[in-house]
Amino acid sequence: MELQELFHLYKRAGFGISLKKAKEKSSKKREDIIKDLFQSSKKTTLLEVSVDEIKDLVKKSSGKISKETRDEIRKLSRQKLLDFNREWIYRMADTNEQLRERMTLFWANHFVVRGRNIVYYQSFNNTLRKHALGNFRDFVVAVAKGASMLNYLNNQQNLKKKPNENFARELMELFTLGEGQYSEKDIKEAARAFTGWRHNFKGDFAFREKIHDFESKTFMGKTGNFDGEDIVDIILEQPQCAYFISKKIYTYFVSHEVNEDHVEEMADIFRVNYDISEVMRHVFMSKWFYDKSIMGTKIKSPTDVLVGMMRIVPYKFKKTRELVYVQKLLGQDLLNPPNVAGWSGGKKWIDSNTMMVRLKLPSVLLSDGIISFDVKGEFEDSLTEFNKKKNVGRRLDVESDWNFFENEYKKSSHAELASVVLGANLQEEAKSFMDSLEKESKAEYCIQLMSIPEFQLC
Repeated sequence: MELQELFHLYKRAGFGISLKKAKEKSSKKREDIIKDLFQSSKKTTLLEVSVDEIKDLVKKSSGKISKETRDEIRKLSRQKLLDFNREWIYRMADTNEQLRERMTLFWANHFVVRGRNIVYYQSFNNTLRKHALGNFRDFVVAVAKGASMLNYLNNQQNLKKKPNENFARELMELFTLGEGQYSEKDIKEAARAFTGWRHNFKGDFAFREKIHDFESKTFMGKTGNFDGEDIVDIILEQPQCAYFISKKIYTYFVSHEVNEDHVEEMADIFRVNYDISEVMRHVFMSKWFYDKSIMGTKIKSPTDVLVGMMRIVPYKFKKTRELVYVQKLLGQDLLNPPNVAGWSGGKKWIDSNTMMVRLKLPSVLLSDGIISFDVKGEFEDSLTEFNKKKNVGRRLDVESDWNFFENEYKKSSHAELASVVLGANLQEEAKSFMDSLEKESKAEYCIQLMSIPEFQLC
């Protein structure tokens, strides 16, 4: 397999590969390399931060939890969510289970929830990780029973006497079928089937018979005493479901310019068993996945920018809040998606503000640079107001491991380093520009490469 194809595969299916490992694999056939990729993600390593302090507070509260204890739990939970965000980024940067972590990131922007309770969110995130390459039917059911999802889409308030349609609507519109593939009647009937799906205080799924609607329902032309799992089964019987998920996978892993023939090809495979591994293996084995029109043309998400840099030059934030600050500058606070539809991705990752941040970020994070941009989102300040808060000329407290970089690339040529950093399909105009860059130090050259627009593509 050619090196350029290997870099492409590992940037899309994972988060990158070193030159040394790419060279080792280049003598192998594509089939064997992809087999290795799946094999390395066969097991699931859960991602967990300690929640013992929260559990202790709950344990000490015999009976009803006081307001003071609840406030303390909320405060601890907010801090633990920051820790989880940081550990998730670091996991992506150094894991050998690259495909599983890539799939986890993909599904987190499909089955979207916002993190508010660390116990529930951590469990939900690991549900994504466990099912990321498994059976889609089991995945949907597990997600539907997760405390984070039950809360986020209001199924906790879904009662027999007063059904809440929020989860049922998004289940079909965003998670399985797509807009226009169901009726308002289907939403109402599905909502009835999910009544009684709740969770207990610990976050475990708990079915409440007293508030479940056991009466007959008519859903997508079928009539019966359906519960939530029956609804999922009927949805998966619709040919549209495999097409919808395949198109979402294609858009994320291949291109925002959808080739309908390729998506139909994927859907035909996915529809047989709803095996996520089977359809992903087909994508990575396909000749069209390595076409020059595909390689090096996808805009990296902010997470990919941060993690991609980290895999080449490991670095760590000494203050976790500064990591979240940078995520907000880039437009992707990992645990706070904008809404239930998640981030749109593609060209929407880039605007004049985020592009400036992206180009300056390598020198800020790896070379003690300064950052001074407005943060959109939670703060919503004007640049003037933001600067009043003394954020102008802010220097982030980051520790970089340049020894790792020097050891990894001391025998590599500048051209080889460029191929690792920039990947496939570099344009001729960019090659001329790269030739003009200073090459006195590989470290400086690496930062220069990360600071040009081509680094924003994968």
